[in-house]
Amino acid sequence: MTVEPQLMAGIAALDLALPTGAEATLLAYLALLDKWNRVYNLTAVREVESMVSHHLLDSLVAVPFFQSGGSDLIRVLDVGSGGGLPGIPLAIARPQLQLTLIDSIAKKTAFLLQAKAELGLANLNVVTGRVEDYRPETGFDVITSRAFSDLKEFVTLTRHLLEPAGRWLAMKGLMPHEEIASLPDWVKVSVTHRLVVPGLDASRHLIILEPV
Repeated sequence: MTVEPQLMAGIAALDLALPTGAEATLLAYLALLDKWNRVYNLTAVREVESMVSHHLLDSLVAVPFFQSGGSDLIRVLDVGSGGGLPGIPLAIARPQLQLTLIDSIAKKTAFLLQAKAELGLANLNVVTGRVEDYRPETGFDVITSRAFSDLKEFVTLTRHLLEPAGRWLAMKGLMPHEEIASLPDWVKVSVTHRLVVPGLDASRHLIILEPV
């Protein structure tokens, strides 16, 4: 299946309502990721067809959880964003979110800045640096990551960035029972979700955590 029908079928399977033009923007992002990946090694996935399921749909599956009380949360931090996952698909799917993408590797944030410019993503902010050193003026309603680190390190390094009523949304593969067991006592798992990604024959889970 070529890339566009694969993406459209996946979005339909996820039952996602996207803004006008979002599918075209997602495809433009995919083309940009594929182009840069050949030089900068942004992702281990090489085939653009595989990127649809492994990257786009694997990020979009979490979109419904970036909401609170029926209204979308405003400020989201994507930690260790790399090639912009899940941050860029989230920014495209939910323009009302204000996303900050942080990565310590300059060649990755150079790509993120290029993607922001080419795709016209006004709701995107890019930061180069280590998350533990990041000191913005205001905190975040949601801090998310996809394969950044284990849960204990994730919450510990970002604790200073979370608003008091905020939440962490950690995207994981297999259910991380050992990581959950080793969490510090100032954080709790509020809920876990098993995610089903169209076209991806692999285990996926979303772990939602909050401060105690």
